[in-house]
Amino acid sequence: MPLRERITLLALSLAMAVAPPALAAATKPGDLAQPGGVKRPRICLVLSGGGARGAAHVGVIKVLEEYRVPIDCIAGTSMGALVGAAYATGTSTPEMDTILKTITTELLFKEEPPRQERAMRRKQDDYTNLVTPEVGLEDGQVKFGKGIVTGVQLETVLRQLSKAKGHYRFDELPIPYRAVATDLVTGKAVVFHEGELANVMRASMSVPGAVAPAEFDNMILVDGMLTSNLPIQTARDEMGADIVIAVNVGTPLLTREQLGGIFGVSGQMLSILTEQNVQASLATMRPTDILISPELGNFSTGDFDHLQQIAPLGEVAARKVADRLAQLSLPPAEYAALRKRQTIEVVADLRPVDEIRFENLKRVNPKTARLAMDTQVGEPIDQPTLDKDMRRIYGTGDFEHVNYRYLEEPGKRILAVEAVEKSWGPNYLRFGLGLSSDFSGDAFFNILGSYRKTWLNSRGAEWRTDVQFGRTSGLYTEFYQPFSATSRFFVAPHAFLERSTSDLYRDDDRVASYEMTSMLGGVDLGSQFSRYGELRLGMLGGRLKPRLDTGPEFLSPGESRVQQGAYRAILKLDQLDSVHFPRSGWRFGANVFDSTSALGADDEYTKWDADAHAVYSFGNHTLNFAVKSGESLGNDPLPRYDQFQWGGFLTGSGYSSGQLAGEELQFGRAMYYHRILEGSIFEGAYSGFSLEFTRIGDPLVPGNSEDWLKSAAVFIAADSPLGPVYLGYGHAEDGNKSFYFYLGRPF
Repeated sequence: MPLRERITLLALSLAMAVAPPALAAATKPGDLAQPGGVKRPRICLVLSGGGARGAAHVGVIKVLEEYRVPIDCIAGTSMGALVGAAYATGTSTPEMDTILKTITTELLFKEEPPRQERAMRRKQDDYTNLVTPEVGLEDGQVKFGKGIVTGVQLETVLRQLSKAKGHYRFDELPIPYRAVATDLVTGKAVVFHEGELANVMRASMSVPGAVAPAEFDNMILVDGMLTSNLPIQTARDEMGADIVIAVNVGTPLLTREQLGGIFGVSGQMLSILTEQNVQASLATMRPTDILISPELGNFSTGDFDHLQQIAPLGEVAARKVADRLAQLSLPPAEYAALRKRQTIEVVADLRPVDEIRFENLKRVNPKTARLAMDTQVGEPIDQPTLDKDMRRIYGTGDFEHVNYRYLEEPGKRILAVEAVEKSWGPNYLRFGLGLSSDFSGDAFFNILGSYRKTWLNSRGAEWRTDVQFGRTSGLYTEFYQPFSATSRFFVAPHAFLERSTSDLYRDDDRVASYEMTSMLGGVDLGSQFSRYGELRLGMLGGRLKPRLDTGPEFLSPGESRVQQGAYRAILKLDQLDSVHFPRSGWRFGANVFDSTSALGADDEYTKWDADAHAVYSFGNHTLNFAVKSGESLGNDPLPRYDQFQWGGFLTGSGYSSGQLAGEELQFGRAMYYHRILEGSIFEGAYSGFSLEFTRIGDPLVPGNSEDWLKSAAVFIAADSPLGPVYLGYGHAEDGNKSFYFYLGRPF
């Protein structure tokens, strides 16, 4: 062998040895030479955006493989950028099929971590009926988020699609690749030549208003469909394509009849902009190019729950141009060699990191953010754990976007977490609504508002104030102060002013109605048990003003004012997967209230109660069990104003709300529900029934039964943007019965 050829071969061997797997597998221009020295044309696959309709791209690629059509480069926009990146990094079509089976609307866009893994303070928000999106409030200005979702969960899925992890030059991938996004400031197309693939894919499909924009190099980027939804010119001008195979899965314009409401009009505006640039791209096609336009019927851009049905339609469309594809076919051995180079397995770099670094945090203490992570310095990286860490950090409620990258510094490998603090923070406002009716004259409502000021100091202090109007009206405020940025212990002074009404029954006859005004304040010392629960020990004092609203005078509470002073202990453990319609997990709570004259109380007594819930599901069937018990400790009876009141839908169904009252309470419930409609972002619809057993010991009104009271309920329910909605019927063994409507949590 001549010396010159030896040197060339040695240089190529060294380059292949030190290059990353993706670089070693890249398709070079020289690869296009066929036997005999004849160069074949460079073929580029161009994949359009189209949301879920882009699953058809996978079907097209299957047919291209069947006909042994070589793909030398790929350019894509939005969903086309996703499928293109997966194929360009060596993901096979069977692997893409497997991934498509797992993708749902909920998986892509439900960004909160599993509820069991969220911080306890954020879990407790679920028990209030706050339903509106969170808005910022600062200096009298109202600020909103940049999209319905931020893309945190979306990027987790995108990292599964791409086999190339880390930062790459896209000409060095197994198949050279380009992705297109739109600069929201200039309105121009941005073509990515390099970057972290998951970030690039997310930028390319950040649909304005739905997914928050991505930020790169001081650019605010949204979906490339606005400027180049079918990037033929990118393939031609930047990648040297001789022949373009273009796959257009764009959504057709709505008809006049379909233009209903603001969402239809807004969607049509985006479609018009997209269709205009698609037509401009199609006008540049040459006679040698091939256009494939799958007929996707009524499948919409948001049909991510039907990707498996959409993908085969791409195969059907590709077979319609089979004669054209056959002309580009390579001999079997040559095609097999090409695909072998293009599907080399890229080994993920799971080396331990020497440091975990949070960058550019202005309010949030990085030590506190670090507590949400299970990934540890010095241990091998586990990708699923790291993805969960990103969702947990996002789930703290302090960030609008969370991502990560690896940095290599002299002698040190760093995991840099790019957590972007909410631009509409740190003060947040939310609203809620609760409604209920038993269709027999009792109808109640509650309107809620919550204002939360966060990160008042570097230890993570938070001041929260809630206001409520309706059957129960009140003002509640608490200042939550951790001992340090990494401490689980905290101190929480609090105060509230509340006015509520309650009714008194003899059997099923209402005999009196009371109004109670409470003015109390106190302080708690407590500890958070990570994601599992919270314990508080504290004291409070103030006064109560009970008043007989309607009823005979002998039922008057007597005292116009009651001084209160008590020690209290509160334990909450919560591992339910949902509060609205739990399908797995458990919950436990216990309270002790020790009213004592040492703290100024008029009445000395000790009251305790505890409740437990356990939920188990098999398929779409769920069993939900609950028990609750409470009574006084010692010989001192409970005063009338602090006795247990029970009854109502799913808490003694058939009875009116609060119809059962006394010094002791025992309750058990076995509930079954079946999911009759799958949810996407919301939790779906259910039908079910409940069997309940209630005992009230030493009832407040003499003559009421102290026996076990049996009742049952049937219901249908659904999750909604305003919270869970229930329509039910309850019937008690003693003849009490009622229909119920609830907007909000009934139990």
